[in-house]
Amino acid sequence: MTATMTESKTEPTAKAIIEESSDVKSESVPTKLSKKERTKDWIKPPKSIIKLVGKAMAQFQMLREGDRVLLGLSGGKDSMALLIILKHIQRHAPINFEIAACTIDPEIPGFDPSPLKAWCASLDVPYFYESEDIVKLADERMKGNSFCSFCARQKRGILYSTCRREGYNVLALAQHLDDLAESFIMSAFNSGQLRTMKAHYLNDDEDVRIIRPLVRVRESQTRDFATEARLPVIEDNCPACYAKPQAREQTKQLLLEQEKTNPHLYANLWRAMQPLIADDNHEGQASLRQSELDEVDL
Repeated sequence: MTATMTESKTEPTAKAIIEESSDVKSESVPTKLSKKERTKDWIKPPKSIIKLVGKAMAQFQMLREGDRVLLGLSGGKDSMALLIILKHIQRHAPINFEIAACTIDPEIPGFDPSPLKAWCASLDVPYFYESEDIVKLADERMKGNSFCSFCARQKRGILYSTCRREGYNVLALAQHLDDLAESFIMSAFNSGQLRTMKAHYLNDDEDVRIIRPLVRVRESQTRDFATEARLPVIEDNCPACYAKPQAREQTKQLLLEQEKTNPHLYANLWRAMQPLIADDNHEGQASLRQSELDEVDL
């Protein structure tokens, strides 16, 4: 089932001004609002986050003129924050690019993504909704992997399909530095391999570029931003994963505990992971195939 949200073409502030004016004098015709009036209430991400995202985008050359970017919007703090960040960059970047969002509903009890449609409309962001019974698929097809890994791969496939169907050539994902560090440690500990998520690469069919603009940003920064900006975050947006302890959560706590005695831990891990994150892929032409990049929660 697919629903597309594209009808809203007016910023929330403009709509409010027009409605207020109509209440006072219904026969009056609203005048065209200036850019300052239209943007005065837009949420502005912290400069500390914008600086890190800007560095990552420049380092890995994530955006190009005319790109059509589809964001995987789960409703969690990270993807919600990234949508606001991308909107901010869109207004100020020297290049032109489009932004849309897509939510994958795994049809798991307790997950209700319906508020995201109205939120995206308020931001004038085209919105796509896809649903699939991933638990049922896992029961039928999953062999050996964790449910989280299976779910991630299924969602990624649906996002690729949405990109192709709707004409988007870039898929933006909201993993941050903490996610990359956890993947790196889990891979080394559990499989004896040095792997983590890429910042910018090409999918297996070579028709969608994947970017992760938050690779330099800490999870605490997206959490604080989402809280301070009062973003309508959908808590526990994957009930199946939150229902029981996961290997990733254990790794997260391990690293955070180590950071208490080593404040430079994540900076050091960032430097150590550079060859894995970049993969000589500054132009988005990675030689690795997606099958080699899939993360396994061991």
